[in-house]
Amino acid sequence: MELRTVLKPVARVVNAGVMALMKAPWIGSRVSRTITEITYLGRRSGQTISTPVSFRRSGDEITIMVAIPDQKTWWRNFLGAGGPISLQLDNTDRSGHAVARRDDKGRVRVHVRLNQLN
Repeated sequence: MELRTVLKPVARVVNAGVMALMKAPWIGSRVSRTITEITYLGRRSGQTISTPVSFRRSGDEITIMVAIPDQKTWWRNFLGAGGPISLQLDNTDRSGHAVARRDDKGRVRVHVRLNQLN
């Protein structure tokens, strides 16, 4: 049995728990410093998809390190020229452009350039 098949139901439960923590009044602000919810349009399904990810921020630049990238598919939506993405930052929806890159060691990073606020 493929690892992805085994992990998929576990990931759903863990992701739901993380999302609940992000919204909890007593800990949500702490969790949201390093974890955000991203929303994007699936490249094949055309469906809107949301998932929590850990991130690092430097101004209008966001870096998402993809853990176990070969067992995940979401980041592939941003290969090549990349695509639009939205993130929850500081209790605000922010939009941007994401580009995924795999380095020579197999690590995957998704770089997001946030759009300017109006």
